[in-house]
Amino acid sequence: MTIDLADSLNQPLSIGNRTIRTRLVLAPMSMLGHVAFRELLASFGGYGLLFTEMCSARRIPHENRHVSAYFNWRDEELSTLVCQIVGEDPAAMAAAARIIEDQGFFGVDINFGCSAASICGRNCGAALLKKPSRAAQIVAAVRKTVSIPLFVKFRTGWQNKPEPAVEQARRFADAGADALTFHPRVAPDRRTRPPRWDYIGLVKQAVKIPVFGNGDVFSREDCRTMLQTTGCDGVALGRIGIAKPWIFAAWTKGFKPGANIYLDTAINLTQLMSEHFDQKKALRRFKRFALYFCANFLFGHTLYTRIHNADSLELIQGILYDFFKAPPGLLSRPNMNLLR
Repeated sequence: MTIDLADSLNQPLSIGNRTIRTRLVLAPMSMLGHVAFRELLASFGGYGLLFTEMCSARRIPHENRHVSAYFNWRDEELSTLVCQIVGEDPAAMAAAARIIEDQGFFGVDINFGCSAASICGRNCGAALLKKPSRAAQIVAAVRKTVSIPLFVKFRTGWQNKPEPAVEQARRFADAGADALTFHPRVAPDRRTRPPRWDYIGLVKQAVKIPVFGNGDVFSREDCRTMLQTTGCDGVALGRIGIAKPWIFAAWTKGFKPGANIYLDTAINLTQLMSEHFDQKKALRRFKRFALYFCANFLFGHTLYTRIHNADSLELIQGILYDFFKAPPGLLSRPNMNLLR
């Protein structure tokens, strides 16, 4: 039996001591889930939760939200915002989580999924999946410190087999995690192979807490299939949520984008970038967004090259207006060479 996607996604879900109204969430992503993009996404709505980009736990006690590029937010988004932290020391992670709770965030998310060399080289992110007891100690330390919902995002591990991920999920749940976001790829795999959605089902069967599936959900049918075949409680959209920020509203509220949705969205983001960041930070973040945005188009490589070579947001705005003078060719699924 085929499920109704909107009905399934719009079922309330209890996470710890709180409840979300929609089971479609923005996955935690570094350099992408920043305050400007979240404000853009909020203009469409349709999501249950948003996650910040990755914040260093050791830096949070010294951060000023009004100047920090990472640990910043709009007060009006706190009721649906989870702060993502990364680190290797249980005490430092707990101290950061306490500040996050005091600031009024919906919850805190521990990153055991990032496989970038700069993160794993510091024994953080996915590197801690090689030390399952240490990872569980971090979760337990944070759990003892805060009462807000505690999320954990993690990958399969460093071997392409499900058993370590299933066991790690049990450890996280036993240590006090309220929900898991599971990306079923091995840590060294930078999306060169398809994610193993069947592993999501095994993780879900192993724990009683909510599990959000993550990985290669690009269409309504993908989302419906993940929910039906894995039994996961919700879906965390990553790359497609960046490429099409209105997709949450489309899948949960029936939002129908107009003819100018791509141009309007990109121009609006340039303006929000200018409001929240200085020129250098804004330019860097928009170019990161552009990789995903340009994957929508038949000649997206050409657009991305022009944006990448631009040295100001004003030039980028001109490039966008020029590109959209005529309706561009749209791809039925995004260009995976850009969605890296």
